[in-house]
Amino acid sequence: MASASPRQAGQAAEQQALDYLQAQGLQLLQRNWMCKGGELDLVMMDGDTVVFVEVRYRRHAQWGGALESIDARKRGRLILAAQRFLQTQSQWQDSPCRFDVVALEGNARIGQPVQWLTNAFDC
Repeated sequence: MASASPRQAGQAAEQQALDYLQAQGLQLLQRNWMCKGGELDLVMMDGDTVVFVEVRYRRHAQWGGALESIDARKRGRLILAAQRFLQTQSQWQDSPCRFDVVALEGNARIGQPVQWLTNAFDC
């Protein structure tokens, strides 16, 4: 059986992250929300808090793991995308917000361990 393409593996990881977070009680608002300059993998609600979730998948950790791949430039792009999301989705503008990271490493099979880092960074 041929191995999955990087895109397919990323999509599988994102679906696993979504399933995991929904099992933890979060509700999906948007998936793959795009704007000029950025994309939000998952936008979810945790109680009254809007959660911007970055899903990071790395098949191998030899160039740094999934969590380590969120550098200052990536954080800046996520913050900008979140600001644009809130500008266009006015019903959430007054809600508290946070940035979470869900990291998966390995071959993105169902059942791989999920690392969920809440409040991963501030803006």
